Amino acid sequence: MLTSFHNPDILTCLANLSSDEVFTPPNIANKMLDNLPEEIWSDKTVTFLDPVSKSGVFLREITKRLMQGLEGEIPNVEDRLEHILKKQVFGIGITKLTAEISRRTLYCAKKANSEFSIVNFSDEEGNLRYFKSEHFWADGVKCKYCGVNKKLYQRNKGLESYAYSFIHEDKPEELFNMKFDVIIGNPPYQMNDGGGTGSSAIPIYNKFIEVAKKLKPRYCSMIIPARWYSGGRGLDAFRKDMLGDRSLKELHDFTDSSDCFSGVEIKGGVCYFLWERDYKGDCLVTSNSESTTTSMLRPLLEDGMENFIRRNESVEIIKKVKSKNESTFDQIISANDPFGFDQRVKGKYKRIKPEFTLNKTRDTIPFYYQGWKKEGLGYINKRQITKNLELASRDKIYLPKAWGVGSLKADKLETILAEGISCSTETYLVISDDYTTEQLRNIQAYMQTKFFHHLALTLKNTQNAMKKVYSLIPLQDFSKVWDDESLYAKYGLTKQEIDFIENTTLNK
Repeated sequence: MLTSFHNPDILTCLANLSSDEVFTPPNIANKMLDNLPEEIWSDKTVTFLDPVSKSGVFLREITKRLMQGLEGEIPNVEDRLEHILKKQVFGIGITKLTAEISRRTLYCAKKANSEFSIVNFSDEEGNLRYFKSEHFWADGVKCKYCGVNKKLYQRNKGLESYAYSFIHEDKPEELFNMKFDVIIGNPPYQMNDGGGTGSSAIPIYNKFIEVAKKLKPRYCSMIIPARWYSGGRGLDAFRKDMLGDRSLKELHDFTDSSDCFSGVEIKGGVCYFLWERDYKGDCLVTSNSESTTTSMLRPLLEDGMENFIRRNESVEIIKKVKSKNESTFDQIISANDPFGFDQRVKGKYKRIKPEFTLNKTRDTIPFYYQGWKKEGLGYINKRQITKNLELASRDKIYLPKAWGVGSLKADKLETILAEGISCSTETYLVISDDYTTEQLRNIQAYMQTKFFHHLALTLKNTQNAMKKVYSLIPLQDFSKVWDDESLYAKYGLTKQEIDFIENTTLNK
């Protein structure tokens, strides 16, 4: 005999559009709403906007809270619901389809003026609209609003162009002709830019945040990839603005994106934040990493630093390391593409593959390339080297330009000590300088310590590991071998700090 019936929330069961347009689970939407002050739920004048509605989950959960909070102010249920949906809760669908899905979630009907809608509007869209916008090809090549390639996104009528209205209007405040107190949502993360004949992507989530802040709501909260901590393509100015913004009141960081979006891998993790217009002060940083959660009120940029320290437990460790004012490891690492093999077909994105062989001849030198461990060491004519020819003749350490995913528990740096003449593709960076072979061995040993890995992974949020990833790591006297025990003693780390490094960094 059936004694109970479980009716699942349909919004927990939706398949994601892609890893760039992810539906927000109701529990995450509610965690973001929990950060807003409790009193707004009993204020019938507060207005809310989701400018990037996909499923309508934020608007639904907002309505639930207002229905409870306004019970004393508007006792009649029907009157209360009509006031909330007509006067307080607004949304913009990212596409016509998601606008319909969101209306079905919020109004229980895809047409707001239908007999099935729980509140009757005078038109089909109600307060949950889709505004058709267009890309603007300012230079005939790229959209001036989002930067995408004209060849990819200039499409026939009827096809989706992904010109999201919130960031493709000069005056987005005129979409609803009103001012909003709270702007909240989960924006699209990136768009394919084509990269010539290849494939690449440009981030666009930053543009939604920039527009939202320009509208000067009382509160703004969005969930986005955490890659912006490191800057990079299209994100350097955004990163600088965010880390210097004293109105950023809370930052909730997740190194593993599956803690927020089940089954979705977003390299580098995700975060959501609360921006409060009238707040000026330090940020409450909540770090969710390796099944551990900590919270600390602190500046997003510590004194003398240009980078955000992601894990709260690392802050004091880094302060102790930096207090010695030592030179840093990035100073001995080469720039990208140390031998000049990153060459492209003229006018195109496609790389020109170096001509090498797997058989050594008199005129060739050892050549390290991506995949050499499986296919065998390559050999290439030295004449193909276009820069740093003198570097080829030295003993050196090769370290990959990309490794791991940005996880303390999973990432390990594998290096190659190459004695004698050799070169490599742009897959590797190089350490050489005037070090002896013995010193290079000691450097290689240092790079295998948990101390080294921990400091590197403080700045490494994705696979990419350019020179700046190593800018927190101090140089040592490499005439001797360093291990974790001697490094912990040198920098005066406490047992708690040592245990944190030992328990959260991949075993050697």
